[in-house]
Amino acid sequence: MSWLETRIPPPVLTLAIAAAMGAAAWILPPSPLPWRARAVATVVLLLAGGAFGPVAIRSFLRARTTTDPMRVERASSLVTTGVYARTRNPMYLALALLLTAWAAWLGSAAALLGPIVFVAYITRFQILPEERALTARFGAEYQRYRDAVRRWL
Repeated sequence: MSWLETRIPPPVLTLAIAAAMGAAAWILPPSPLPWRARAVATVVLLLAGGAFGPVAIRSFLRARTTTDPMRVERASSLVTTGVYARTRNPMYLALALLLTAWAAWLGSAAALLGPIVFVAYITRFQILPEERALTARFGAEYQRYRDAVRRWL
């Protein structure tokens, strides 16, 4: 299955999973959670996801390194400060939080599978290959960073 590694751009994957979540919510019974609770959860998750993503991208742009997840081997510097001192993958964390917000909004227990599928897929087919590429590119510096900072949270 290595042919799937870094093949699907994470935003495309996110949109595909979001569409599947929407379809599942439309077909399957709704959650018994009240609308207001779902709305609050949606807003909180949207704010959290919205906080991680732009800050992470800005950090990469400031460091003048690639933001292209399909070509991580082009990384010119290792970003380890700011949000990257808390999580090694804040952009993917932002996407997972946005999918979780979508699941809350949809109010379907089945939709909660979307973020789980996203995290599993992105870890296996995007993050692990990225970690191999960054280890090859930055060696011990990246290994120390990996040892100090969690992959997700």
